[in-house]
Amino acid sequence: MFRARQVNIKTPAEIKIMREAGRINASVHARLKELLQPGATTADLNAAAEETLKSHGCVSPFKGYGRPPFPASITVSINDEMVHGIPNPKRKLKEGDIVSVDCGTIYQGYVADSAFTAGVGRISDEAQTLLQVTEAALYAGIAKMRKGNRIGDVSAAIQNYVESHGFHVAREYTGHGVGKTMHEAPQAPNFGAAGSGLPLKAGMTIAIEPMTIIGTHETRVLPDKWTVVSADGSLTAHFEHTVAVTEGEPQILTVL
Repeated sequence: MFRARQVNIKTPAEIKIMREAGRINASVHARLKELLQPGATTADLNAAAEETLKSHGCVSPFKGYGRPPFPASITVSINDEMVHGIPNPKRKLKEGDIVSVDCGTIYQGYVADSAFTAGVGRISDEAQTLLQVTEAALYAGIAKMRKGNRIGDVSAAIQNYVESHGFHVAREYTGHGVGKTMHEAPQAPNFGAAGSGLPLKAGMTIAIEPMTIIGTHETRVLPDKWTVVSADGSLTAHFEHTVAVTEGEPQILTVL
């Protein structure tokens, strides 16, 4: 997956636009969480996302992206599927599933990108713990998104939190810069050494996205050439926010 080499520092005006893109993206997530019920199809979720984006005059950067072109506006990944699941009208949600939804929004030429994982009805205690740990790891990483820190500080915070709870972070898939395109520099791995990597500067906008697996850090790609699953079939979870580095506190852009 291509990522530009140059880090694009955003102006306050650009970050304001991205904040609105993020608000719209969060509204899509809120709508989709309402639909996580047994019997709903993953295509139903995609249709609802497209309807919500259209109501704001927006589209998703996902549709048509990559080779082969991604065919939908969101990704929907279930249980052992970590990321990039393709919505399907035949794929129905079941009680006990955990579902990861990733969505992007293009607004006035800027992109917001975020993801969540949630349960369908009652889920196992192990699945619930996985969700809690993954989301907490996201916020542990965000807390390190401060001017003067380095990418490795963010990566180490995520890795240390996840592994301290006995889970694993994916190695082949990372967070990334975001702005006028969905994937910009820098990469933001979910593992690494504190004090290493690119220094963080005010105006950087990065999608932080821990992807965690219960049994192993290893993954594989299904024959559809998109869906990434855990190599051992164990449960996975994925949370993501687009975050701006500021002169002070990190600013999460993808919230209502």
